[in-house]
Formats: sequence, structure tokens, C-alpha cells
Amino acid sequence: MLQVNVLRNNPQWAKEKLAVKHFKQPELVDTIIALDDERKKTQAAFDSIQSKINSASKEIGNLMKQGKKEEAESLKNDVAAYKLQVTDFNDSLLNIEKQLHDTLVQLPNLPADIVPVGKTPEENVVVKEGGVKPNLSANAKPHWDLIKEYDLVDFELGSKITGSGFPLYKGKGARLQRAMIEYFLNFNTAAGYTEYIPPFMVNEASAYGTGQLPDKEGQMYHVTEDGFYLIPTAEVPVTNIYRDTILKEDELPIKMTAYSPCFRREAGSFGKDVRGLNRVHQFEKIEIIQIVEPQKSYDVLEEMVAHVEALLNTLQLPYRVLRLCGGDMGFASALTYDFEVYSAAQQRWLEVSSVSNFEGFQTNRLKCRYKSNEGKTQLTHSLNGSSLALPRIYAALLENNQTENGINIPKALQPYFGAEKI
Repeated sequence: MLQVNVLRNNPQWAKEKLAVKHFKQPELVDTIIALDDERKKTQAAFDSIQSKINSASKEIGNLMKQGKKEEAESLKNDVAAYKLQVTDFNDSLLNIEKQLHDTLVQLPNLPADIVPVGKTPEENVVVKEGGVKPNLSANAKPHWDLIKEYDLVDFELGSKITGSGFPLYKGKGARLQRAMIEYFLNFNTAAGYTEYIPPFMVNEASAYGTGQLPDKEGQMYHVTEDGFYLIPTAEVPVTNIYRDTILKEDELPIKMTAYSPCFRREAGSFGKDVRGLNRVHQFEKIEIIQIVEPQKSYDVLEEMVAHVEALLNTLQLPYRVLRLCGGDMGFASALTYDFEVYSAAQQRWLEVSSVSNFEGFQTNRLKCRYKSNEGKTQLTHSLNGSSLALPRIYAALLENNQTENGINIPKALQPYFGAEKI
């Protein structure tokens, strides 16, 4: 959630920033400022009446000590009238604050200055490429055919058990999944991230804290009787560890990593973009999260991008890094880099990671602050990234490493998988 003073200080600049994200209601900036003006005016009136009550109450005590009961009774009547006004002003203030909050949460985060102008994924900017694209034979197969050939994942049984988009991994397919999870976590903890196993459902306050609510209700599975949401990413529960917390400067940065299944209702519906593991309703992902001092967050973003790149290099997958344009960015992000790996059999790029700086957008909602060594309390910044999302990594590993004699396993994964090939 944006801070009101950011909008007040330069409303036209804020509207221009919102336009980069193609936000369709820039007039909400003016509405927020007007509501904040009304809030301040009502607060001042409330404080004035409360001050009169306090002064009159003190005077009543003095009059009673002096035996001036009639004057004291008269003041008591005044106090009773003031208290009715206080109640009215308090009700008005609560109503205005609710309107202000409900309007503020509709605004996305403002994009950083280096965010490219654009509306579609085609307008994202490629900032780096790495790895070597394999030369596969003419009869190379996409992963959905390899999965059947080697009996790794059963989509039909998954659909029988739950529904479309819920794959059932088995045998060596399950072992490969588990190998990646363990390897990715070990890679992250070796870089100083503390491992967590979080709850896989969160309450409404947690979903609100990281920006999933009220923006993405339709994309999450909702357990209506309990009011819980199945998590779309471990970012949600792990970042909420520090909701309503004031940290010490010496505790920063906080580096966390977590494995979780992820649940997303929106999974697409057509073509090769959604075949096999390209897009599913349940998938596994390893997340990295950092909570840092504001002045260091963009250096930390580059550090996290380099971390994900190093991990991809160990998997020997061709990849590219994109800086997302304003129209393709997430609601809460100020700057996002996407990683894509090249699928040689499908001859297309597959997204496997997003690394984002949310600046103070999440932490303002979470009320996650820190006290500097000088005693000043301010918001932290939060960042997160996928390290990595498994389904498309799984797909690319199968496709890019297929041979006539099986599927080669990258050296980094072999100790975890227990073999050199499938």
C-alpha cells in the first residue's frame, strides 16, 4: 500500500507513474488527497472537543473543591454535550479512515524509474542471456511426450483424483522433483538464507499484507468456512512472519527461503502454452525473501538476480533475464526481473522465476518497520524471488537433455537424484 504523503508530495508525478502501469483510475490520487484533508480536519475538530472536555473536567474538580456546586453542575452539562460531539466526530473519523484505506488499497505500487514503458510481454526488455541452446535431433520430443515415455508424471490420474491441472508425479518423476527441491534449498541456505517450512494456507490478514488481497481474490483457492486461502507462493506466509514487527537495524538484512506447493486457479486454457507442465493449478516452488533497509534494496535486488542466475548456470540451462515493462508487472512490484529458460523441443522461452523489489509497498501493509541505531523508526523494504519454480524447469531439463538412450541429469542434481540419467 502506498503512503499518503508520497501522493500528497507530488500527485502529478504519482499519476504519471501509475500510467506506466496502465492503471485506469488515476483520479483516485485526488480522491485520496481529498479524503486525507477531510480526515485531518475531522481529527483537528475531534482533538479540539476532547481538549475542551479535559479542561472542563479539571475545572469541575477545582469548583467542587471550592464548594461552587452550581457552577460545577453547569460545566458538567457542557461536558455531556461535548461528549456527544466527540462521539459524532469519532464516528465520522472512523468512516473517513475506512474510505481512505479502501481507496488506497486499490492503487498498485509505483514503478521504479528504470521500468520500461510498455503494455504487453512483448515489450519487456531482455537485459542478459546465458547458457548454450542444445542442438536436438529432428525427432526431439516435448516434455509431455517424454513424461509418458518414461512414466514420470500422470496427468490423467491427477485429474481423476482432483481435476485438470493437478499432476501426479511418480517413480523417477517424483524423485527428480524431490531432488530439485532439496538442491535448490541447499543452494539458497549456502548463500545465507534461513530455511522455513511455512503453513500452506493463510488468513485474510496475511493475504492482504503481501498484496494478494484485494487484487487477486479470483486467482486463489478460498476455504470459505474458515476464511483461509491456499497460498499462491511461499512469499505470502514467509513475509508475514514479520507482520506487526519493529526490527532493530542490526537484525537486517533478513534472508529467508522456503519450499511450498503453490495453488493458482487461473491456469490458462489453450495451446502448447498450457500443455503438460507449462501451466498447472498446483506446482512446487522454492522462494527467497529478503527484508532490508530501504537505501539498500536495489543493491539487494541485483544480488538476488545474480543468485538466481548462478543457480540456473549450475543446471546448464540456456536462460535470459528480462526487465518487465509497466503493463506486465505485478500489482505490488516496483521493479521485476523475469528469468526464462529455453525449451529446445518446444522452441520457446519458459518463465521460471520472477525477482521483485516491492520497496515499502508490502511492509506498509504489514507494518514491518525497523528502528535505526539513531533511534528513527521507518518502514523496511521487502523483496522476493523464485529460486526456482519447478514445473517449467522440470520441462526444460527433460527436453534439453534428451538423448536416444535416455534423459541426462545435470551434474549438480546427480547426487540428489541418485543417477546420471533417466
